[in-house]
Amino acid sequence: MIGVRSLEKEYHVGDHVVRALRGVTLDIAAGEFVTVVGPSGSGKSTFMHILGCLDRPTRGQYLLGGRDVSTLPHDELARVRNETIGFVFQGFNLLARTTALENVELPLLYTRQGAVKATERRDRARRALAAVGLTDREEHHPNQLSGGQQQRVAIARALVNQPSLLLADEPTGNLDTTTSYEVMEVFAQLRAERGLTIVVITHERDIAAWGTRTIDFKDGVVVQDLQHQPTMGTRAAAGV
Repeated sequence: MIGVRSLEKEYHVGDHVVRALRGVTLDIAAGEFVTVVGPSGSGKSTFMHILGCLDRPTRGQYLLGGRDVSTLPHDELARVRNETIGFVFQGFNLLARTTALENVELPLLYTRQGAVKATERRDRARRALAAVGLTDREEHHPNQLSGGQQQRVAIARALVNQPSLLLADEPTGNLDTTTSYEVMEVFAQLRAERGLTIVVITHERDIAAWGTRTIDFKDGVVVQDLQHQPTMGTRAAAGV
């Protein structure tokens, strides 16, 4: 699904060059649930931005589904983002005056696959909300939802275009422990039921434990890459 080769990313701050990534090489197979951890400034968020086609590497190669997307023009990168990748962020980024169902429908208004009829948009949005357990919250506005419910709406929105890759940047950063585990269980269920490839960026080790593989970044390089059994595979295992 994902292959990066000698990936480097540099930023210029005045006369100073910041090397955010320093030659990262790794593969992520289709259907893996990968968590990426590391301290602030380790390069983990830069890595996710490149995986999400939100940024380009300075040097190196990024293969997504066997296609080299490292040097694609901006319009092609936008197409890849729209058709292949779903994004979930720490901030829920929901429209306050819009219902949960309407929030989930939004990406379908901008699809490059052609116009999606209103009835199909509504059906797909309902299925996405059902996948995250929010069928009974379709007509609620964000201020009527808990933080965990808002994040699940954001996950449903990321799913509505039927991506093969789901990227989440600190998705539990604004949530308490119990709610964080509920959100991570949604990711685990989506992987099990849909075969999604999921990459979660986090600085929390208990959140990282939900994955099947954890990659540690430090100073722009991978310092550890371990396959493991999820230690938080269900709410019961998590004590929730």
